[in-house]
Amino acid sequence: MTPGPVGAGGADLAEGLAKVLSETWGTEVEVANLAASSAGARRRNVAFDATPSGLPAAKLVVTVVPRGALGLNSVTAEAQMRRTARDHGVPVPEVIVASEDESTLGGPFFISERVAGETVPRRVLRLVQQTGIGELLAGQLGTALARLHYIDPADAPDGMIDPGSRPPSEAALGDLETSMRDLGLLARPALALGMKWLERRLPGTPERLSVVHTDVRNGNLIVGADGLRAVLDWEGARRHGDPMEDLAWPALRMWRFREDHLEVGGFAAREPLVDSYRAAGGDFDEERMEWWKVLGTLRWAVGLHAQAAAHLSGTFPSIVMAASGRRVAEMEWDLLMLIRP
Repeated sequence: MTPGPVGAGGADLAEGLAKVLSETWGTEVEVANLAASSAGARRRNVAFDATPSGLPAAKLVVTVVPRGALGLNSVTAEAQMRRTARDHGVPVPEVIVASEDESTLGGPFFISERVAGETVPRRVLRLVQQTGIGELLAGQLGTALARLHYIDPADAPDGMIDPGSRPPSEAALGDLETSMRDLGLLARPALALGMKWLERRLPGTPERLSVVHTDVRNGNLIVGADGLRAVLDWEGARRHGDPMEDLAWPALRMWRFREDHLEVGGFAAREPLVDSYRAAGGDFDEERMEWWKVLGTLRWAVGLHAQAAAHLSGTFPSIVMAASGRRVAEMEWDLLMLIRP
């Protein structure tokens, strides 16, 4: 995570962090060296050092969900899901404390350990190219996903997103159609064609439903010279899902950052990901994965449009959100390339 200026309100944030951690650890805590992190577009991530009385400083990061930001899981559900995944061997930063209280830091928040490494996709790819760890990274990701999918959905925390009794593919397609209708996107020919393709090939319920992350990709990983160090951004995790959704998402072209010949995140081909996933106990279904690749591409086109709309409406003003709208046409091209005969 690359540090930068915190901006206005840094002193108030430091004071609030010191108060929260003092209450959590039961001793006075000093907070210093606040720096905004490059990780995250919709949420505020700030790295800092926390020094409990008489003890060495701890390197931490706070994630704050600003008022009015687009939310999925609550921060407490997300934090508990992170803990559950970590207990099952998925590399996840340890969560120190989570709270829905908006008064202390300006929004619901959680504080976790700071893991050193790269998160910015192009820097990740430069590191991969310098060290030659692309296949290692893909294999570690496959192992992490297999461990995540092994978790019994009944052990997932209360309050997590749950599509209910519908097959995950049917629930995802229904939600996508609703979003497209609400945003007026069914009139765009490429997106409408993508919907027809998905409807005609709708898969049934997989043999085993599992907890799914839904946003594992280059950009939500912390990577070092030794490979995968942590999986970030669990706000969209779901209780019952199709495991192939998690394998399809990092394989979409939009996460390759011009390294299109390497399907998984621009750092490796598919084989190391799938081989490690199977070796760790995961069941791989290529046809189902391809369906989720198409749905993921269409879903991201809709998501980009929605982000731009949130900026334009004033719901969540952000230059990052505003710039998202220009990429919808790119997603239409990707969609057509995936479904062409």
